[in-house]
Amino acid sequence: PNLLRRLLAEGNLTMSFVPVFTERYRRSKQEAKEVVDVTFTLLTLLLSVVTLAGVLGAGVFVRVTALGFESDPEKFALTVLLTKITFPYIFLVSLGALAMGILNSRKRFLMPAFAPVLLNIGIILGAWLLSGRFAAPAVGIAWGVLLGGVLQLLIQVPPLIREGLFPKFSFNWKHPSVRKIGRLMLPSVYGSAVYQINLLAITFMASYLPTGSVSYLWYADRVIEFPLGIFAVSLATVVLPLLSEHAVEKDFVRMKQAMRKALATVWLVNIPAAVGLAVLAKPIIAVLFFRGGFNEESTRLTAETLQFFAIGLPFVSATRITSSAFYAVQDAKKPVRAANLSVLVNIAAGFALIWPLQHRGLALGVGIGSIANFLMLIYDYRKSVGPLGLRSLLGSIFKMAFGAALMAAVLILVGHFWDWTFAPMLPRSLYLLAMIALGSGTYFLAVLLLKVEGSEVLLGAIRRRLRRR
Repeated sequence: PNLLRRLLAEGNLTMSFVPVFTERYRRSKQEAKEVVDVTFTLLTLLLSVVTLAGVLGAGVFVRVTALGFESDPEKFALTVLLTKITFPYIFLVSLGALAMGILNSRKRFLMPAFAPVLLNIGIILGAWLLSGRFAAPAVGIAWGVLLGGVLQLLIQVPPLIREGLFPKFSFNWKHPSVRKIGRLMLPSVYGSAVYQINLLAITFMASYLPTGSVSYLWYADRVIEFPLGIFAVSLATVVLPLLSEHAVEKDFVRMKQAMRKALATVWLVNIPAAVGLAVLAKPIIAVLFFRGGFNEESTRLTAETLQFFAIGLPFVSATRITSSAFYAVQDAKKPVRAANLSVLVNIAAGFALIWPLQHRGLALGVGIGSIANFLMLIYDYRKSVGPLGLRSLLGSIFKMAFGAALMAAVLILVGHFWDWTFAPMLPRSLYLLAMIALGSGTYFLAVLLLKVEGSEVLLGAIRRRLRRR
């Protein structure tokens, strides 16, 4: 279901819809509303069929994606149940992604930016409140996924109504903009969902590893998705309308400036996020999941998996930005080529690392594949449009890395004296919050003193908050 979410929602629909919607809105709001209505109608019909097929054919889906599970009937039955519960989420999140594209195109960013976080909140609530009510804790998490999908959709309804763009059914199948979106969507399906395709590939390989390996990858990925949802996906979605405007005007100088600023912003947050997740992996996993059947050994193995996933976080984030530049000029072919390379590298790295590192090696392979994806996109952008000018960011990147290294040193030093990972829930949670506050404070103080690009925005936000108090 997570793969189909990217295929039908956040990835290709948003990337293909926004440039066309922006182009039409420049002509008239009525033309743009027609695009919204007919796209909503087609998407609703398509999603209804996909969701019904997914629920009814869950057993077949699991057999295809996790062949190794068939040897364990209990594991196979549980996976089928989880698939049936979570498949309707595709319907909810895809409509939510359409709403997100509309609102971001109209520069209404607050609710769409917060919406992806609600999925993670729903999952965490499911793990916290519902897991203990089922024999298999994962069932509670699955219901949390559905809750997150409902919240993601509902939170965007009020701003759509205020904009006068709340969709209604329209069966104008021959609308030229819809055909244009369709042509962009088909090649972008693969390119925009490469991260999920890589996860699907390693899940398939992990199904042949000892029991629990797939779960360790899944839990660790849920944590990684949190900074991706908050910063990378949200920022890429916000910057796409701006890039689309520059593309329509053929102002590639300003497009490059916007891309560099977006990359600097996402790295300002996700470089320390990657380091922080690696250093605090065990207490993070313990606070979120250590209960019931999720024991100390599960916590340790999932934390180690998270550490390897964290290596690729800055590159996965950057890929979201760079691929947006191609969709803005309505070129979906080059992201597909980069995705091909990423998948091949991920599979090759997975086979090379699965035996020495097992599921940890598979997580590392995803990061290596993401690096290949990013480098190929940069190469293709240079050939198509010209140099992006990343050398101008090297100074800031080194300063960010220094600040993150300083943060890691402080956290490791403090953690050496006080480790409450497996303490009762309250002190465990307080310990984690204190460590996050200490690490964040150390890093952002460092980048402010070093005058990293973008840090002045952070300082301004802090000053405004202090004035209110």
